[in-house]
Amino acid sequence: MSYSEDRSEWYEGQGHWQHVPAEQWQSWIWQLKNRITTREQLEQFMTLTPDEKAGVAFAGQKLSLAITPYFFNLIDRDDPNCPIRLQMIPREGETKVSAGEMLDSLGEDEHSPVPGIVHRYPDRVLFLVTDRCAAYCRYCTRSRLVSNAQDYNFHPEYEQGLRYIESHPEVRDVLLSGGDPLLLSDRKLEHLLARLREIPHVEFIRIGSRIPVFLPQRITPELCDIFKRYGPIWMSVHLNHPREATAELKAAFERLSFAGVPLGNQSVLLAGVNDDPDVMKALVHRLLRMRVRPYYLYQMDLITGGSHFKVDVRKGLDIIRALRGHTTGYAIPQYVVDAPGGGGKVPLNPDYVESINDEEVVFRNFEGKQFRYPLVGATGAPLSNSPEALVE
Repeated sequence: MSYSEDRSEWYEGQGHWQHVPAEQWQSWIWQLKNRITTREQLEQFMTLTPDEKAGVAFAGQKLSLAITPYFFNLIDRDDPNCPIRLQMIPREGETKVSAGEMLDSLGEDEHSPVPGIVHRYPDRVLFLVTDRCAAYCRYCTRSRLVSNAQDYNFHPEYEQGLRYIESHPEVRDVLLSGGDPLLLSDRKLEHLLARLREIPHVEFIRIGSRIPVFLPQRITPELCDIFKRYGPIWMSVHLNHPREATAELKAAFERLSFAGVPLGNQSVLLAGVNDDPDVMKALVHRLLRMRVRPYYLYQMDLITGGSHFKVDVRKGLDIIRALRGHTTGYAIPQYVVDAPGGGGKVPLNPDYVESINDEEVVFRNFEGKQFRYPLVGATGAPLSNSPEALVE
């Protein structure tokens, strides 16, 4: 598989909604009110496969169906294997639970001291502020929680969560997530940011959001002004495929960047979507051109009903190997697996080191050439500094 990086492919327009006045199309509230949420709506625009029909019928029991009109336009209606379509339209695989899959695959519930707070790492907390998203990714880690299809009964307690953070001086880093924090009104979001900025030991505020990708219209001047007032607010966004990198999204990222919001991208490695070196290279290059640093590439979490998205870890390592040395280091995300059951993120890297002993480390570079790096001897002096000793 290959993927062109031609800038002319960057999508812009209203697609199936050409009849909608531009001022409505550019309204994030209109986009939310007009989301596609039923099989009947889907079938107005496309022919579903039997696999998709079975998935849509089951969606209300696992994770609701919702796609914004803007993002739906990116789906190729004639290609059942379209990478956007795979991510957004349920399939029969969601009905099947494979060995090792879990509802709470990251063990968040057992690390939750108060509703809405997950305190797994020593100096940082995850603050879940909503259970709703603009659209629902079929591989969602929190499918047990978001959309309330499984009657999880999640009710974030803002004040209780803020009091917890205030009473734990070791917490210097707060990540707002959910659901998607940018679904909150400007007023609610500003209230949370203002309260967090009043806590002396909170140094670092982050937002995890896919709303810019699903709903670039949400990135309004008013929202950007809030980020300016309480910044720096760091944001982790979520693109999985270069087709998601549209002209509208590029403009939204520019607004965020000019408001002083540093942007990093977190992708999930998904079968048929981005498990290919050419696709991943096209994605990370587009991200850099949109002022976004590729940050993480996640091995997919062990959610129930997600096995049809699962990619062999060795394939993920091959993708990183294909990037390393063949593009700028800024473009290479850290490949990680979030250890099942709550062990935290563990980096996965190709093996470059061949051996280490008391005298030297032997390793290979991206071309497979072997090199030797001398270690410091007992006297503190390098064992050798000749080029011949370093290169085999």
